[in-house]
Amino acid sequence: MADQAPDNVLDNPIWESLRTRHRGIARTHGDVARYPAHIAPFLGVTHTDVDTREALPALMEPGETTLLLGEVPAVPEGFELKKLAMLAQMVCPHPVDEVDGPEIIELGEAHRGDVLELTALVYPHYFRPYTMQLGRYFGIYQDGRLAAIIGERMGTDDWQEVSAVCTHPDFLGRSYARRMLAMLGNDILARRRTPYLHVAQENQRAVDLYLRGGFSIRRDIAFWSLQRTD
Repeated sequence: MADQAPDNVLDNPIWESLRTRHRGIARTHGDVARYPAHIAPFLGVTHTDVDTREALPALMEPGETTLLLGEVPAVPEGFELKKLAMLAQMVCPHPVDEVDGPEIIELGEAHRGDVLELTALVYPHYFRPYTMQLGRYFGIYQDGRLAAIIGERMGTDDWQEVSAVCTHPDFLGRSYARRMLAMLGNDILARRRTPYLHVAQENQRAVDLYLRGGFSIRRDIAFWSLQRTD
């Protein structure tokens, strides 16, 4: 069953995703791997003792910034590592009640412009031009406008990250996020995987949304930026 999947892989979610579900697009150098920059800004390592002196210059362009989750390795000269925040890593091991509301549709290439416009407004920094290649994305349209979205990002054979849960400010207060969260979470569980997500601890509104939506906090996990400064 999905809720019996060992959860230790979630301690290093970026690396685990890049070595399994997304290995086909991973850029890898030894024990370091990253997503292509036009898809996602994330980089992972096998463990904290990895020697990154060759891998990081090979994988990152001058001036580029990538993002990491969990424990991080020592970095060589010419790279700057900063702790950005502590995130709550949350999991939803059981189905939840559906939430009534308007139709949810699966989003594709024809909707990419609308998705990029919405994420630039309410979900900046992490969504790239081709992030939608990482998994399925869904949305609610109202009055011809994309009102809310949700999608799948990192994952393994047993776990699926839920991401980009966002609603246009003009459509807040209509339970669109709750409706999509229940729909996608239940669908992931039906596919015998377990949904998980990451949220900033200080974003109490979002944390409360996920708690009401059947998620529980698994652990706190550090969120880092890594910039190549040379």
